[in-house]
Amino acid sequence: MVKNTAKAAKKGAISIKNVTKVYDPGGVNVMAVDNCSMEIAGGEVCMIVGPSGCGKTTLLNAIAGFHSITEGSIEVDGELLCGPTKPKAEQGADRMVVFQHGALFPWKTLQENVAYGPTVQKAMSSGEAMDKAGQMLAEAGLGSFIKKFPGEVSSGMARRAEIVRALINNPKVLLLDEPYRAMDALTKQIMHESLLETYDRTGVTIFFITHDLEEAIFLGDKVHIVTTRPCQLKKTVEVNIPRPRSYETQSSEEFRKLLDEVNEAVHEEAVKAFKAGERELA
Repeated sequence: MVKNTAKAAKKGAISIKNVTKVYDPGGVNVMAVDNCSMEIAGGEVCMIVGPSGCGKTTLLNAIAGFHSITEGSIEVDGELLCGPTKPKAEQGADRMVVFQHGALFPWKTLQENVAYGPTVQKAMSSGEAMDKAGQMLAEAGLGSFIKKFPGEVSSGMARRAEIVRALINNPKVLLLDEPYRAMDALTKQIMHESLLETYDRTGVTIFFITHDLEEAIFLGDKVHIVTTRPCQLKKTVEVNIPRPRSYETQSSEEFRKLLDEVNEAVHEEAVKAFKAGERELA
């Protein structure tokens, strides 16, 4: 088993305490998250699953600093991101986001895209950032493509480059919002393997939203199942499958038991969400 020394450092621990988020409290008054709490250890791969529209992305956006929370608090490594005296977290390089839709600059090469952040933030000189970008892209299996533009590579390669672009900032937390949703099964397998290799090298805390239950169990240390809107923590499933993992893992009895457990909990919430939708349409 690979010894992850970076994980032992425990950086990137996330504490979500009694978080509530209400959109447009003076008008529509939509409660997206209600008194949600969860603890994510530093260096953990945390997978978040639940019905569509249940508030998962709202929670991720609050951690990233894209919007405020109404009540509760969020901390990273014991430092307050947002809470009663600070409703909205500041955006920072310690928390980097990769969304399901690509965000690479089409007019820049992969190397230039990756180097952009630390250059603009003046964390590195342009030359240092380009060298580091080239090195990290090579580690991700993209060494032959660093001078290619996003439109000249596959979607999987572009997505790997986006993750490298996030990691060059040496973040404590990597926030992933269904990054592989539109990919075919084979490309998704390759992306999973690439992400796990990256995780083994860096030990970065990963907060990963997905609807793919097999993906959640294959990648995760824990799977947090959340309720239909408003989002609350329904159940946490521990994934005690040793790392490194291969796709043979998915045919094991332990994997299938975990899949059944997660599927049952998610299905209950999906049925509630469907019935709620029917009531809204009635």
